[in-house]
Amino acid sequence: MKKIFVIFLLSFLAVSLKAQDNTGEQKRAAEWSAALELNDIEKEERIKTLIFNHLVAVKEWHNSHPASTVPAGINPLTGQKLSELDRTIIADSAMPYIVHKTLMDGLREELDTAQVAFILDKYTIGKVDFTMNGYKAIVPDLTAEEEKVIRANLEEAREMAIDYKNMKQISAIFEIYKTKSEQYLNANGRSWRQLYKDYVNKAKAEKARKSNEK
Repeated sequence: MKKIFVIFLLSFLAVSLKAQDNTGEQKRAAEWSAALELNDIEKEERIKTLIFNHLVAVKEWHNSHPASTVPAGINPLTGQKLSELDRTIIADSAMPYIVHKTLMDGLREELDTAQVAFILDKYTIGKVDFTMNGYKAIVPDLTAEEEKVIRANLEEAREMAIDYKNMKQISAIFEIYKTKSEQYLNANGRSWRQLYKDYVNKAKAEKARKSNEK
């Protein structure tokens, strides 16, 4: 009888710990789905479940596939040794695609395009608009076509980034598409290096001016 009780207690504790482990995911899923203001309890619950299941799947894959599961080699494009961050991204990128597809198919079935984007922005703390504003500041005369291409790149980065566990990884995914955007500008008559240099110099001059006025 005592043995049965011990087994029951251990099972109960395991379930409790698992529930506690997912508290953060439960909170985010509830907050994000509620923020849509759908006025439809059943739909909100379905969205919340989709997000929660995805967040937990990403976390569990990440935790069970540490950087050590990826051999310490080199990046074949640069020849540089893979960093710890590189290796975690490689490991996490091997998560079965069905995890991503289940979330995205579910969101697109339940929500319109703007609402889907709203949820993806929650995953990535609004990095699309934040980064886009950065490009507009660096390239004040950005054309409508250039903005369209860059935003499309950033939105692609956003959807890819939702399958990664932390902000370092998410930022690294965005860097891939920022590089792609800067290469696009270079290929179409711009000099990204010069644009960025001019932006930095202007910011330094403005800072110096304000300092002198004090």
